[in-house]
Amino acid sequence: MATPQAIQDLIPGHHCWGCGTLNPRGLHIKSYVEGDETVCRFQPWPEHVAGPTTVVYGGILASVIDCHTLCTVIADLYRAAGREIGSGPPIWAVTASLKVDYLAPTPIDQPMELRARVREAKGRKRVVECTVRSGGRDCARAEVVGVEVPAAWGAGGP
Repeated sequence: MATPQAIQDLIPGHHCWGCGTLNPRGLHIKSYVEGDETVCRFQPWPEHVAGPTTVVYGGILASVIDCHTLCTVIADLYRAAGREIGSGPPIWAVTASLKVDYLAPTPIDQPMELRARVREAKGRKRVVECTVRSGGRDCARAEVVGVEVPAAWGAGGP
């Protein structure tokens, strides 16, 4: 199933700093379903530098990975429920674990591409693998565990 629209654009009431459409100061990353993967292309901002001004700060990488993989989880939860993303009662998930291996510096002046896929799906839990590429090489790999939470979570928290 391919989504012509970004997953984030299909989730109602989405205020997340990294990927929420309703957060005017956020990163506004966009993730798309492509076959059994999700893809996000993100151009780092000049403000996202690390110590060296030519590379992306690791915390920004972790944030983009976190948001992209959680939207991957949400998309897979909708798929498992037999529903289109954003239809019916909202499906929300939170990060239970985020492990990032930084493999190479990520250039600040080039877009990064994230590709993620669900490796394990069991009930409310999803384990997602993600690779970040930029400048022609893998810059980071991550494993993220996302867990579905009650729909009311999206309306104001647990």
